[in-house]
This record gives sequence, C-alpha cells and structure tokens, in this order.
Amino acid sequence: MPYYMFQGTYTSATWASLIKKPQNRARVIQGVIKKLGGSLEGFWLSFGRYDYVVICRLPNQAAAATLAAAVAGGGAVGSGMTTPLLTFEEGLKVMRQAGRVGYRTPK
Repeated sequence: MPYYMFQGTYTSATWASLIKKPQNRARVIQGVIKKLGGSLEGFWLSFGRYDYVVICRLPNQAAAATLAAAVAGGGAVGSGMTTPLLTFEEGLKVMRQAGRVGYRTPK
C-alpha cells in the first residue's frame, strides 16, 4: 500500500481553538484514514512553513485525494500539500529501470 505525506498550515482560528482547548488531532485523522482503508504511520506538529506533517498508507491516489479534499473542505487548514512517497526499495527499482529505458539528453 503506498505511503503519502500530508503537510498543512492551520488557520489562525484553528490555532485559537487548539490553544483554548488542546486536543490530539491524530485521533481524528486516524479514524478518517482507517475509513479510507489506510493506516496512520505518524502525525507531528512542525516548525517552519507547515504546522503539521502526517505520514500514512492509503490504498491509492483516489483515497489520498479524498483525504486531502475532506481536510481542506473542513476549513481548519489554510493550505496544504500532499506528497506521494516511495520506499527506498521502490526508489532503487526506479533507478534501475531509469538506467534501462534509453533516455538521451538533447545535444
């Protein structure tokens, strides 16, 4: 099952709500991911451009898009990014295949 990374920024209203009433959002997102047939690998708060990072496994791109749309539609997240991830073994397979496909750079 493919891995996906979701990163997002909370709106100022969301931060105000979380400060007023702290809550573990990992529990909420874990339930949604499970309904989509996936599993939560981890949920972290982060510094920098994004406020949180979620790594999960989902059955396919449609499930990943559904999760992204549901979170975006909720209004608590100002912006987000979804990144499909490859395991290192998958990456090695890609590297091997890339070496065999015969692509040539322009001259």
